Amino acid sequence: MNENRAFAIVSALQETLDSSSDDEELISLIFSSSSSEETDGVEVYAVQRRGPMQKRPRIEEFVERTVPGFSSEEFKSHFRMLPETFEFVLGHVGPLLSTAGPSSRPQTPAKTQLLLVLWLMATPDSYRSACTKFNVGKATCVRSMRRVCRALHTLARRFIRWPEGQRAQEVIGEFVRASAFPGVIGAIDGTHIEINKPKDDEHNAYCNRKGYPSVQVQSICTYKLVFTSVYAGHAGLSRIPDYMADPARYFPNDSHLVGDSAYPIHPCIMVPYKDNGHLTSLQKNYNFCLSSARTSIERAFGVWKNRWRRILDRLPMVTMEQIPEYLLAVAVLHNICIQRDDLFVLSETNYK
Repeated sequence: MNENRAFAIVSALQETLDSSSDDEELISLIFSSSSSEETDGVEVYAVQRRGPMQKRPRIEEFVERTVPGFSSEEFKSHFRMLPETFEFVLGHVGPLLSTAGPSSRPQTPAKTQLLLVLWLMATPDSYRSACTKFNVGKATCVRSMRRVCRALHTLARRFIRWPEGQRAQEVIGEFVRASAFPGVIGAIDGTHIEINKPKDDEHNAYCNRKGYPSVQVQSICTYKLVFTSVYAGHAGLSRIPDYMADPARYFPNDSHLVGDSAYPIHPCIMVPYKDNGHLTSLQKNYNFCLSSARTSIERAFGVWKNRWRRILDRLPMVTMEQIPEYLLAVAVLHNICIQRDDLFVLSETNYK
């Protein structure tokens, strides 16, 4: 389907989408991602009507009047970052969100798109409820999510970077001062993110040992919780990072990662001794120091999930190709916030 035809269909369906009571599951059935740079080139698969059309109420001028009246604390409680951090992110993604597509309809302002998406990422609010609050249609809501995630994805190499040179020495020093474990360039671990049951024949591959469908995210972080590597959105077990194929470059001065006992013995990963009840005092001290360094990745996942609570619950996507892009996007936001000292204090210790 060409883009002009897609836009014609989308325009014709706009009132139906705006008036329908269907939730984000219906939106996922209607729209799928496009291979083009702009997500406006969508394909329409089906429209399901549930009862008579009703005009849905909207909140007028929430972005124009209510949000500017928030204090810094109120703004952060809703959007999970300070206003100054928001302006920084908007400065990077705004030009990518403002690119005009082939439609003649007015483009939703980049600021509105970003606020809307941050709201959805930070809360368990439904797309339908968010549309009411931000005074946009469901189609606009879905397109905004795709645009913002794609824009943040393009920034990943800038904000999720492996420490090299002087930065590598700084990271190693942070771990030594905090844990007394020498040579640590990062802590590695994986975590499961719950998803909807995939609609293809591979749904069994995504069913984890606890019985629910999920994708795995494997990350490496510094002691200050900054992600330096993120491998996201795939089924199955953790993988050995590609960095280990070139240890001379990525692991200077015999540096290494620290991981838990789920990882195999490897020259670039230090894992704990298995406690069989007969560990020596030196081995116990080794395990203690390693654990002190390794908990940084658990804390990083805890901050990441609690700041962006959508990933603490269940991702709404049913298109599997969208999930890695979404997870990498929130990882970019996580790093930007920490690098700008826009910190998030956990109110709970259950990191899931």
